[in-house]
Amino acid sequence: MSDAVIRPAREQDAEALATLGRQVFVETFVEGFGIPYPPEDLDPYLDASFGIATTRARLIDPAQAWWTAERDGELLGFANTGPMSLPHPEGRPSHAELRRLYVARSAQGLGLGTRLLTKALAWMETHTDGPLWIGVWSGNLKAQRLYAAYGFAKAGHYKYPVGSWYDDEFILRRG
Repeated sequence: MSDAVIRPAREQDAEALATLGRQVFVETFVEGFGIPYPPEDLDPYLDASFGIATTRARLIDPAQAWWTAERDGELLGFANTGPMSLPHPEGRPSHAELRRLYVARSAQGLGLGTRLLTKALAWMETHTDGPLWIGVWSGNLKAQRLYAAYGFAKAGHYKYPVGSWYDDEFILRRG
């Protein structure tokens, strides 16, 4: 088995990215952290957030950038950036936001999250006129430590909707 390659995502990756996004969300938040999302909230959220058409539209949006971690033709993770959309009074759409950094459970510990983050941050730094932003679930301490190592600090909080369920999220900022 060869090493994973980090590359820009392509429109033809939409189906694999949608499947991986759904898988990683469930692995991380439902199975890993045990968040008891009611099925009537989780299922429509997953369909809306990780549908193929939605993912394809995001991939071809020129304001967003995507990278994949791929090994032997299999997508193992991805990062997605774009204009800042978090509910923070100092945030502007002209600022850059890391929207998702997802690595499959089976590929964790290989350094892919850090490699994807490095690519994403380099893009973000050249596509912003202000600070960089990240939203992260308040209970995901591992992710918070990773982002802190790259200079991000808590700048606020908000409620992230998964249907009628609301997660407590932190807003992180660098710069």
